[in-house]
Amino acid sequence: MYGVCGCCGALRPRYKRLVDNIFPEDPEDGLVKANMEKLTFYALSAPEKLDRIGAYLSERLSRDVARHRYGYVCIAMEALDQLLMACHCQSINLFVESFLTMVRKLLEADKPNLQILGTNSFVKFANIEEDTASYHRSYDFFVSRFSEMCHSSYEDPDIRTKIRMAGIRGLQGVEEGIERSPSPETEKESPVELTERCFRELLGRAAYDNIKNAVKPVLMHLDNHSLWESKTFSVRCFKIIMYSIQSQHSHLVIQQLLGHLDANSKNSARVRAGIVEVISEAAVIEASGSIGPTVLEVFNTLLKQLRLSVDYELTGSYDSFANLGSKVIKVHEERQLQEAVIKTIGSFANTLPTYQRSEVMLFIIGKIPVPGMYPSLGSANTGVEGSRMIQIMLLKSLLQVTAGFQSTNILTALPTSFLDPLLSFTLMEDAEIRLLVLDILISIIDRHDNRHKFSPVRIISDISVLKLKVDKCSRQDNLFMKKHSQRLYRHIYLACKEESSVQQHFESLYTLLGLICVELANEEVVVDLIRLALALQDLALTEEALPVYNRCAIHALSAAYLNLISQLTTVPTFCQHVHEVIESRKKLVPFLLPEDVLVESSKIPEKLEKVEGEVLFVQAKIAEMLGGSGYNTERLATSYIPQITDEDRLSKRKSIGDTVSLQLEMESRNSPEKEQRSTAEQITFETLKQAIGDSVNVEELERERRRQVVERFQTAPFEEIAAHCGARASLLQSKLNQVFEITIRPPPSPSGSVGNGHGRTRSVPVYEMKFPDLCVY
Repeated sequence: MYGVCGCCGALRPRYKRLVDNIFPEDPEDGLVKANMEKLTFYALSAPEKLDRIGAYLSERLSRDVARHRYGYVCIAMEALDQLLMACHCQSINLFVESFLTMVRKLLEADKPNLQILGTNSFVKFANIEEDTASYHRSYDFFVSRFSEMCHSSYEDPDIRTKIRMAGIRGLQGVEEGIERSPSPETEKESPVELTERCFRELLGRAAYDNIKNAVKPVLMHLDNHSLWESKTFSVRCFKIIMYSIQSQHSHLVIQQLLGHLDANSKNSARVRAGIVEVISEAAVIEASGSIGPTVLEVFNTLLKQLRLSVDYELTGSYDSFANLGSKVIKVHEERQLQEAVIKTIGSFANTLPTYQRSEVMLFIIGKIPVPGMYPSLGSANTGVEGSRMIQIMLLKSLLQVTAGFQSTNILTALPTSFLDPLLSFTLMEDAEIRLLVLDILISIIDRHDNRHKFSPVRIISDISVLKLKVDKCSRQDNLFMKKHSQRLYRHIYLACKEESSVQQHFESLYTLLGLICVELANEEVVVDLIRLALALQDLALTEEALPVYNRCAIHALSAAYLNLISQLTTVPTFCQHVHEVIESRKKLVPFLLPEDVLVESSKIPEKLEKVEGEVLFVQAKIAEMLGGSGYNTERLATSYIPQITDEDRLSKRKSIGDTVSLQLEMESRNSPEKEQRSTAEQITFETLKQAIGDSVNVEELERERRRQVVERFQTAPFEEIAAHCGARASLLQSKLNQVFEITIRPPPSPSGSVGNGHGRTRSVPVYEMKFPDLCVY
């Protein structure tokens, strides 16, 4: 019976006969449209037969593929596509399974045309909106196969391009098949455009939990194909990512990149620089303030990379100890990496609100090694040079953070915890460090973008051409200057005394003084600034040990600043005096003006003769002129003299020998010889006169004494230093014993004995008592 049914066509099921009728005798004639309409009508009338129709079509397609009858294969796929588009019933899921099986057969074929045909059918299927979602389907095979097609290496370039584009469309179809949101098709797209569109759509649908899964393969691809070094492709990839994902998720991408940077800490500098460049570009795209809750961790990671790069540069190895198997460190590549990290720190800072940027500034200043105040960040293998390089790198980073920083409240922008360590760097011997600190102060104080108007330094007859933006000082500004002005003046004055200062230092000092005058000056501040400018003139006259260029530059700085401040005060007599002195200098000593000194090719004499007479600004005259306009005449007539503190000496310490010399300095002040002096020394007028006369050379003698002490500790044998310190320790111990003996001795009795009369009882010294651990500090 079954054999007879199989041989007689009239006895075959109707759906099979309808399916057979759509195939012509010659496959080149294409699908029989009339019979296809009958098959479609039957499928719509009897939807329960749809799964059988699909199974039979799948069977025929498999047989035609095996027999290489590719014309009939195309007809079968066309029929399947039309049935899918026409039928929307609950039985469609069963039909889809047969359809996907046929697509899989085509994708597994070796013929490129069949792969492309299967892909096109899958894309059409993906664009169909189903009435009910189906969660039981697995698309793992299609993802894997389409990915392989994207990397096709077919010999013919035209066919290879078609296969790759089919793979991209297939992946896009998988994405739409899952989300059921078809994307608009664009004709004649290039592979690059199609890939980018697919990539953007995928990332746009990524939820919070899926961001890491989307970014990780990108990182792996860039690693495996060494694409970090070229930077262009990696930057473009992450720009697509940052613009495509939801803005509230952008900090997750940044954190992943930072983690990847840490994982590649011992990779080549070019790879690390490429990752840092990507982070920098991503930070610019990132929405303001959306770095997330771990802002300081971001900067900590970048500062750690700076420190590692400095260590690698100085040690020449990625390991703690150099070995034969170590990679070769290229110094110029490490320098490029350091600059990239500093740029990235600035990019991050620009995305932060003001309060967070202030926190970052405090965080960075706390990381900078200050001799005697903060521990060294340099490793044991880099030593002092490592600390110096880290100081420079972190100050450059701090400068990037302060660039464009505008705070309405200068008290919060420059708190004591930030200002104290920062000002200590203005007195260091390293010229580059001092210049960086001046630039940082300028960036913070300049709130109206006036800094560029003070460069180059020159004498301007009418400062209105500068178009300075001047606002009335706020209450916070006045409080800041009342609290910190004298320290600022003192550091500016002492910075001018540094012998290693060059043109850039004096230009920065002039800009800083100008900004203080424009941004923070009230009447009292103006008086102090004039006193400071005149004190700088006296400094250039008296400090003959300074190089000729420095003395001329200080004269020029003082003249340019008095010219500026006189026009800001708008006191005619003051302006006239300044103008007369400047005109006299132009005729007699032009090398004391900025136009001849603070230029690339300075015109200064080999030796500076005595400067006097009409080419000097006279403090008494200026005080008298300004007194008539209501300024404090008594204060104006008083010369400015900075107070030298331990901070100034401490900031100079750069080695352990310097630190020991400071300790000896303190011990010498408490030596027995000092104790034996009379405490009731009479103070007379002659004593005060002699003290004032001797104070001129005190600083030079102190400097020479410190130099000798430092030289001894740097050159003397270790045994000699140890013996010297041991003697000091013994002397200190003996004095402590005397103090303790006095403090623990009981009061004497009338009989001269202590205790109950049976003998002298010795009390236990404090330093020999046994105290509980919790009581010991």
